[in-house]
Amino acid sequence: MATAISSSTANKARSGIEPLPTRLLGSTGELVPVLGLGTAPGGMGLSDKDAIQLYHSAIDAGVTYLDTAPGYGRAHKQLGVVMAERRDEVFLVTKVPADDGEKALEMLHEGLSDLGVDQVDLTYVHSMGNRDIDQVLAEDGAMAALHSAKASGLTRFVGFTAHNAPWKSERMLRETDVDVVMLAMNLADRFTYAFEDRVLPLALEKNVGVVAMKVFGGALDMKYEKPERSALEVHGYEDHRTALNYALGLPGVASAVVGMFNESELRQNLDWAKHHVPVQDTPELQKLGREVASKLGDHFGPVE
Repeated sequence: MATAISSSTANKARSGIEPLPTRLLGSTGELVPVLGLGTAPGGMGLSDKDAIQLYHSAIDAGVTYLDTAPGYGRAHKQLGVVMAERRDEVFLVTKVPADDGEKALEMLHEGLSDLGVDQVDLTYVHSMGNRDIDQVLAEDGAMAALHSAKASGLTRFVGFTAHNAPWKSERMLRETDVDVVMLAMNLADRFTYAFEDRVLPLALEKNVGVVAMKVFGGALDMKYEKPERSALEVHGYEDHRTALNYALGLPGVASAVVGMFNESELRQNLDWAKHHVPVQDTPELQKLGREVASKLGDHFGPVE
């Protein structure tokens, strides 16, 4: 997949179109774009026609990291239409919100069927903060099942996502092998969940790929049926460009996944990602982040 992404970048450069930068995803050897597309808005808030068009536009623009999950409405089936034409152009990611291995494999097989593919590039155990970590790590748990799926070729890489309870992510990284993690990291929630301080250094130590999510604070109450202001914006922080720059400036972050509803949002995020400038972590920025964090509270779930 890295070759396809690199070739696409080279073609854009030759055509005069400013390419979307790519970064190495940990020890996977894969180059991924710094901006990824989250498909919850497409699967839960758009018609199939509009979602499919948005996915094509994203790929055309170099946003070839496509993130989906069983809970994202019709996203799997919508992406299946796109994958029939463009599978080799993308880094395709799905998730299994499951604790036990049998359920995880059942979900993965169903996802592959809906996506119309024999293999995805990456499969995450979804939302570790809400998982029974003892069961996930058990011999018959979800993580063992994903390792089996990797060995049998159903997925090329495995990992987990986490919105809250960073201690579970710390334990995962210490007790099992993963290729990639996707963590909720933004300039407000850093003061609540502290993935940047507690989990990111451990991932880097192990050369695990890191993807940032919820960089704008996410959708309030995880609702994606229609475009709404981001959690950061609702609580007083409207500078999405700085928020994206913050996430992309974190050590080891290869890509920031953003859910988008339309071409306008896609173009805006593309422009910011192409012109990324690391954020200066000033006392003023920290003060703003703390103020927003105090309003958001533990909106992704318990910290411990």
